[in-house]
Amino acid sequence: MAIDVEALGWAADTVGELDHRRLKAPSVKLRGAHAGAGGDVVYTIDLRWRLPNACACLSTIEAHSLEHFLLEGFGRLLPAHFIGVGVMGCQTGFYLTLLNEGRHELIEATLETILRGVLTASRVPYARIDQCGHWRNHSLAAAQAVAREVLAQRAAWSEVA
Repeated sequence: MAIDVEALGWAADTVGELDHRRLKAPSVKLRGAHAGAGGDVVYTIDLRWRLPNACACLSTIEAHSLEHFLLEGFGRLLPAHFIGVGVMGCQTGFYLTLLNEGRHELIEATLETILRGVLTASRVPYARIDQCGHWRNHSLAAAQAVAREVLAQRAAWSEVA
């Protein structure tokens, strides 16, 4: 099954692995779309918030707290499609995985809603001792600072390289 990524709003020439020296941040980029035998499609999206190799990676406390916000937000807003979110090992962003939902516009709009929610939150979700394996490693203020930074550049999220 061929997946028309352009019909979903993605630039076909930016899908997949790109030279990290060309990547822009913050950006939202389709990393891959993989069709299963039954017709389901798994989409992997790069939520790139910091430039690679620029000595400006997310701190562990920023990444950890934002991961919790993304987990809660995508799970709540796209419950039929959300598979998971994970921190990039290079600490420049997150990998988002969705089932049967790859529309660029919807993904960016959902991310914007989540980040706006970070700005008004009174606590980091799932950050209690019974919910998190490193529950003391969170900072609402740090998450809010990054959310402000990423939202300030909302108009450029589609410029990935």
